[in-house]
Amino acid sequence: MTTFKYNKNKEITMIHIGSDHAGYKLKEEIKKYLTEKNYEFEDLTPKFNEKDDYPDAAQKVAEQVLNKKSKGILICGTGIGMSIAANKVPGIRAALCSSKKAAELAKKHNNSNILVLSGWLDKADNVEEIIETWLKTEYERQRHEKRLEKIRVIEQKFSKNI
Repeated sequence: MTTFKYNKNKEITMIHIGSDHAGYKLKEEIKKYLTEKNYEFEDLTPKFNEKDDYPDAAQKVAEQVLNKKSKGILICGTGIGMSIAANKVPGIRAALCSSKKAAELAKKHNNSNILVLSGWLDKADNVEEIIETWLKTEYERQRHEKRLEKIRVIEQKFSKNI
């Protein structure tokens, strides 16, 4: 897996990014930012299609995040649909974040592996701060690990019943 280093030897893996039609414009702005900051990413929804649906993009990104142990960024109109769809995939912890603080806590407390943003409500300059905070914040294991284990148990229980 390709990785690269930034800030005091912290490593970040590939970022997989995707959007539906409503998040496409913001996704294109995010790609410019990621390129400018030298982050390695792959756009899994590279062409605009007004019929793109958020569950499709969510599944594509979630699968790559799990298979390649990468990070993901998803964008739809409100971010809510992407969050719901991505979180149906066992092992995914997609967090809809509209502030730096939310992004920080999503990573510190929940070890989120997909950041979800709103194409309608978030602005590019604010999103850059949110992304940077989310990418650079580290998970604080300790007391949070038992909570994530409880989530894994829920995923196992209900994935058997579907």
